[in-house]
Parts: sequence; C-alpha cells; structure tokens
Amino acid sequence: MKRLTLHICLLALLAGCSKGARTQFQTPQTAKAGIRLEDELGQIASLAKGHIGVSAMILETGETVAALNPRDHFPMQSVYKLPISMAVMKQVDGGRLKLEQKVAVTKIDFVRAGQHSPIRDRNPNGAEIAVSELIRFAIVESDGTASDVLMKLAGGPQAVQAYLNDLSVSDLSVLNTEKEIGQDWQVQYRNFSTPDAAVALLRALHEKRGLSESSQGLILKYLVESIPGAKRLKGLLPAGTIVAHKTGTSGTEKGITAATNDIGIITLPNGNHLAIAVFVSDSPTDEATREGVIAKIAKLVVDSQRQ
Repeated sequence: MKRLTLHICLLALLAGCSKGARTQFQTPQTAKAGIRLEDELGQIASLAKGHIGVSAMILETGETVAALNPRDHFPMQSVYKLPISMAVMKQVDGGRLKLEQKVAVTKIDFVRAGQHSPIRDRNPNGAEIAVSELIRFAIVESDGTASDVLMKLAGGPQAVQAYLNDLSVSDLSVLNTEKEIGQDWQVQYRNFSTPDAAVALLRALHEKRGLSESSQGLILKYLVESIPGAKRLKGLLPAGTIVAHKTGTSGTEKGITAATNDIGIITLPNGNHLAIAVFVSDSPTDEATREGVIAKIAKLVVDSQRQ
C-alpha cells in the first residue's frame, strides 16, 4: 500500500512538473514570434518620440500578449472617467443611488473654459440630470463636468480609490477633479495609471467584479458608443470590430502633449476579448502621429492573435 501511495504521489508530482513546463517554456517558433512582436512594438512606439506604455491581455486566458513599459506611470486624463463611473455604479448596485435619480448640476460644477463639457455648453444656467445620463456624458462624450459630479456622487477620490482597492487594482491613482487638472498642468500627472493597472481594471469590468451584470452591461454599452478616439484603438481595425474603449487627451504646452491615451476591450474574430491599454505621454509629435501610433499598436497586437 505504501509503495502504491508513493507511486501515485510521484505520478502527480511529475504531472505537475510537466504542466509547469508547458506554461514556462516556449517553442522556438513562439519565442521568435514574441521577439518579432516586441521589436515591431518598439519601432511603432518610437514614432511618437515620447514615453509610451502598452499592456495587452487575452481576458479568457489571462495571457499577456504584449507589453512595453507596462509598470511605468502615465497621466490618465479622461481615462479616469471609467473607474469613477464604475464606482458610481457600485453605489447604484448598493441601493445608495438610482439610475433615474436627478442630480442638480450648477454653474459651480462646470469645468473651466477650454475643458470639454457638452453639459456646460448646452445648459449655461445649470440643469438637473439623471445619474445614468451623467455616466453617459462622462463615458460617451467625455464630459469633464459630468465626471466631477460623478466623483462627488461616488464619495470623492478616496471612495473611488477604495473601490479600486476592493478590485485589487493597484497603481491607478484618482486624486484630482477635472477642474483641478485644468488649473495646473502638473496636476494631471497625479492622476496616473500603469498600462498593467488599466488592463487589470478592464479585466475586473469584463469579469463583473464589483459590479452587477446590469451595471456592467450599461458601462460596456457606453464604452462601445464612446465618441472620441475613432482614430486610436479602432483606427486600423476592420470595420465592425467591437471596441469598448475610453480615451484620455491632454492639452499641449511648449510643444509637448502630456497624454494621448486609449484603453479598451476588443472583441477578436474568434470571440475572445483583448484588453489593451496604450498610453502616449510627453510627445512632441502632432495628433495624427500620436493617434496613428495607438492605431498601429492595436492592429499589430490584434493581428498577432490571428497567427
């Protein structure tokens, strides 16, 4: 009996080692493909002449398929409207807010002139807007006023950060309002994310962690409908590709643009989902070049999954 037990344990150990070997080592063909992808990624990124970060993961398997400076800090700009909106939806799920609940948006809430805000432009004297519409404005139209009102509804930056901690999303910092970002160029760097953290957030959304199914569905619907960034992640992908994404864009000072970003979930032809984050920071190039870099990186990574 002891010999039989020992034999079974030995077989189990060997099976475990074999399984580990399959996940740890690559075939020569796979290794070459990975090196080629890494080289091409670097070549594309160099076109922006700035600080570039990339992370990409197949959500069904958890496999990281592309990375470039994945743990560096990048200013999020409007990308941070996604975690803020998710934190508000958590409040809805908990019964502390209702989607149809009207919220007073006053002139005091308006972001500064020059910052994007359809709410301010369409309602110069203020308005009462439903929570669901505030989230739509923040994600679909990237409205800065909507984002700041939502942050207050969520309980402020500390509450948003606590929500992210509950999701085990670290290295993503939500500290300042849109209005505060508009007052000081350096403040935008305080609201940062790493590419890996952005992908972790997208994975949490995909897996409905911290959100009900209906709340997840609404967020994803708005991300698919998002208007800005048509030439970024979506730019070079086949027509009809489903991309649920959120952009972030800064102004330009002394010829340097602090942030040109896009993060999202791309539905691949095989039905799997690719979470990808591309951050282009401190770039002296024009908008077409920066957006082109994001589009080329997205196409490169998506194409690599067809091989």
